[in-house]
Amino acid sequence: MADDFATRVSGIGALAEPARRALYAFVAAADEPVSREQAADGVGVAVHTAKFHLDRLVEQGLLDVEYRRLSGRRGPGAGRPAKLYRRSASEVTVSLPERRYDLVGTILAAGVDRALAGEDVADAVRAEARERGVAVGSSAPGAGAEAGDDVAAVTAVLAAVGFEPRQRDDALVLANCPFDALAREHTALVCGLNEAFVGGVIAGAGCSGLRACLEPEDGVCCVRVRAAD
Repeated sequence: MADDFATRVSGIGALAEPARRALYAFVAAADEPVSREQAADGVGVAVHTAKFHLDRLVEQGLLDVEYRRLSGRRGPGAGRPAKLYRRSASEVTVSLPERRYDLVGTILAAGVDRALAGEDVADAVRAEARERGVAVGSSAPGAGAEAGDDVAAVTAVLAAVGFEPRQRDDALVLANCPFDALAREHTALVCGLNEAFVGGVIAGAGCSGLRACLEPEDGVCCVRVRAAD
């Protein structure tokens, strides 16, 4: 998670440089991939400057490249293909605190699909949330280990999703809600989804000694993790 966060911050930070930001905006606005010469002319910088910044944007995953002969000619004498730049399809977002509206959106959309097939809406959303949680938990390193620290395992998985788990007395408190804005507007639906998702993470990680509990408290996530007994 830390490496992923550093990568995303680095990618966004690359746009802090004015010339680089202008070049990115120019490429993103173009209908077709552009050459370094076109980009340089479009923002009014030298070609070597454009090349440096464009290639840095490629390194950060913000732009993609392709090679094509702009003249359309083929065969001997056609010249070398030009290096062209286009906006990357990769999405780069940074939010502090961590928010995962992509995850909750996917769960809600899939829940609606299930509801359209005849399930109760709330039940469908919770079922989908649990399934997603199980998938996340089961893919975590060490998931299903027979002899391990359940709390440590679940803490690692929930931290990676953005919940900021912290041990408090006899419970694991989730200091951050990755779905905060939606939880404020649609509390019952999203908090139920949250409980089901965390419960799924616990099940997927094979941590049978823990359970997810809905315990709303101001300033933290509505769900806590407690011992199953």
